[in-house]
Amino acid sequence: MPDNKPWLQNYPAGVPANINPDEYGSLLEMFEDTFKKYADKPAFTCMGKSMTFKELDKKSQRFAAYLHSRGLEPGDRIALMMPNMLQYPITLFGALRAGLVVVNTNPLYTPREMKHQFTDSGAKAIVICENFASNLEKVIQDTGIKTVIVTSIGELLGTFKGMIVNFVVRYIKRMVPKFNLENTVTVSEALKEGAKFTIKPFKTSPDDTILLQYTGGTTGVAKGTMLTNRNLVSNMLQIRAVMMFKLKEGQEVALSPLPMYHIFAFSVNCLALMGIGTHTVLVTNARDLPSVMKEFKNHKITIMTGVNTLFNALLNQEAFSSLDFSSLKVVVGGGMAVQKAVAERWQSVTGCPLTEGFGMTETSPVASVNPIDGTGRIGTIGLPVPSTDMRVVDDNKQPLPHGEIGEIQVKGPQVMKGYYNRPDETAKALTDGWMNTGDIGIAHPDGYFQIVDRKKDMINVSGFNVYPNEIEDILATHPKILEAAAVGIEDEKSGEVVKVFIVKKDNSLTEKEVITFCKEHLTGYKVPKKVAFREELPKTNVGKILRRELRE
Repeated sequence: MPDNKPWLQNYPAGVPANINPDEYGSLLEMFEDTFKKYADKPAFTCMGKSMTFKELDKKSQRFAAYLHSRGLEPGDRIALMMPNMLQYPITLFGALRAGLVVVNTNPLYTPREMKHQFTDSGAKAIVICENFASNLEKVIQDTGIKTVIVTSIGELLGTFKGMIVNFVVRYIKRMVPKFNLENTVTVSEALKEGAKFTIKPFKTSPDDTILLQYTGGTTGVAKGTMLTNRNLVSNMLQIRAVMMFKLKEGQEVALSPLPMYHIFAFSVNCLALMGIGTHTVLVTNARDLPSVMKEFKNHKITIMTGVNTLFNALLNQEAFSSLDFSSLKVVVGGGMAVQKAVAERWQSVTGCPLTEGFGMTETSPVASVNPIDGTGRIGTIGLPVPSTDMRVVDDNKQPLPHGEIGEIQVKGPQVMKGYYNRPDETAKALTDGWMNTGDIGIAHPDGYFQIVDRKKDMINVSGFNVYPNEIEDILATHPKILEAAAVGIEDEKSGEVVKVFIVKKDNSLTEKEVITFCKEHLTGYKVPKKVAFREELPKTNVGKILRRELRE
């Protein structure tokens, strides 16, 4: 066993040390196999409407032909801007089959953020849900977008159900602001038209960029991460390698409440799980907790992915504990740290371990994960996935011994090509092939890695480093606290002090109680000096708490 890879000895039986990143020449090649192998099985279900792998195959081919008929060429950029719906996998695989570069776009973006992403990426086409089209109208003249395909939430749900859903969304909930965009077509019209054309042949290579995935922007301006065929194929094989000892091909049912345009759900749910013939149940709005819980009643869910805030919110719903979890085998949390209190409570309620993984947009995204059989260590980000190296370095990028705190670096075939049009930022992010994650952590002697915090979120109190995650983990154990976030604010005496923002579970909670509780569990300089109570905390649409907004 090599000394520099102590994690290999802790892989569960059946997990290989390496994958072959060149097993497939492209992501498309990988999925041509999938469509044939599981043709008659359901691939995706949304709001009760299902689509088989064969239907996805046929519709995505038609969509690709339509894109070529509109003059789009391989290498052109297409933005996909919609919540979880059946249109997403159709347009995604259609775009890839046309050789286009996909630009996943968050539907909750403001017009300013949309304009930045569309001009930065050079998008020429967009598929957009009508709910967000009024924002596109405000900026389209300043972009290179010429082909606009608009879709509605009810469009592919069947004539009668689709009409009802669209009526409710448009006229009762009033979720579709008026818009005026010229020369638009619907997804249905594009599919009908695409049946008349064929896909023009084109060449693709493992190093071609096929996805421009913009970084979350929680720490600054969003950058376009260039992910290649090889990056995404590698991560599919890595995810598959760490999960297959617990799963059966063509027999799993996955619940996907996280949006597919986010890199976590994109790679894990939309690609990796689909690649083993999984039936994926899409939740269009994860903030609608009853709709998440309803899918446990409608399907025998075997796999679920999510973020800490979602798991916590579900556990605080009275009806959740009465659901049937007997088929649940694997639950993975990512996107943000899984709190120990949440993981322990999840296991006691569902009987299934909540496994924490780690990744970032720049690593396609999965870099490490705890063993999904529950033998991992809560509070760590687990072991590097196959064919991946991780280490902790000092400020000069020199490796540190086990147990010392420094920045985590990742190296592997899933690490991005670079940032689009940002050679300066690429040079900062990559050092000799190692991805500088910006996460501060520790490598333990047995190969497990632990994140202490984000470099940029670290609080400096009189020269002492204070990590918000530690304070938030402690506060999460208080019975009267629903959610908490810690940030640093300027202070004349100590440079910075800790301020916490809290959402109460019990209205009787006071500032004094919070501070007393922290004094019992934290050393003096880590204890919050200020406490603010909020009705809710600002979050990304995926549920990651925006500390930057709280600081501002």
